Amino acid sequence: MNNRIVSVEGIARRFPGLTVFQNVWFTIERGEFVCLVGHSGCGKTTILNILAGLDTPSDGVVLVDGKEITGPSLDRAVIFQGHALMPWLTAEQNVAFAVSCRNPSWDKARVRDAAREALARVGLTQAADRKPSQLSGGMKQRVGIARALAVSPKLLLMDEPFSALDALTRGSLQEEVSRLVTDAGQTAFMITHDVDEAILLADRILLMTNGPEARVAEVVRNRLPRPRTRADLHHMPGYHPLRDHIMDFLITRSRTLAGTPPEGYDARNPPVVELGG
Repeated sequence: MNNRIVSVEGIARRFPGLTVFQNVWFTIERGEFVCLVGHSGCGKTTILNILAGLDTPSDGVVLVDGKEITGPSLDRAVIFQGHALMPWLTAEQNVAFAVSCRNPSWDKARVRDAAREALARVGLTQAADRKPSQLSGGMKQRVGIARALAVSPKLLLMDEPFSALDALTRGSLQEEVSRLVTDAGQTAFMITHDVDEAILLADRILLMTNGPEARVAEVVRNRLPRPRTRADLHHMPGYHPLRDHIMDFLITRSRTLAGTPPEGYDARNPPVVELGG
């Protein structure tokens, strides 16, 4: 049985006089965590917005469970860089609003219970009645995570959700997301600039060349065993060759491979490297 949930088929995004990226192909398997890594300007956020249904490709198509994306859907939940919470609602009400949209036939008690359960999963039971202005940055992002997971999406999309947080909060939330996604068997797609974040979270890491005319140059299969923690990550056998390979790409090859693809390059099947195992 085909376990593929997302199929990105030859997408491009063009503006007058500028092709941000083109001929981008990749798939995401059910229950897989995929990270997209590349420098600013290669179109990472645009690709995520296309998957979310918030933007449309100039060429190509994106399929989710075999159906073309034509707009936003609760089957695809997004966690943004900013928390994107409604400031006049409490944490519980923010989550409950998403739950009620996903399940319009549920009564208020069932919606409330589901919202509280989602907040409990991210350790915010005691903050359920607080509004966003009463929460720290990390707590706001936890509410955003709870809201996204509470609707049981087919695909969880994350746009550098921890980039604005301090290092300690960022590390704890990365581990929390890893645990929650793994426990739920959730399919996830994240864009990030943080190499260690990608290594901690991802099963596969897609490496983008520099823009304009960016493309997926290489796919790295992350064979480091789970569970992974920030404290143990750099002690794992295979971690340093994996990190060095990605850093070498970002420092050197993302630029030298930009523009015209090398001879023999197949956008549908870019080179695959297995590291960490």
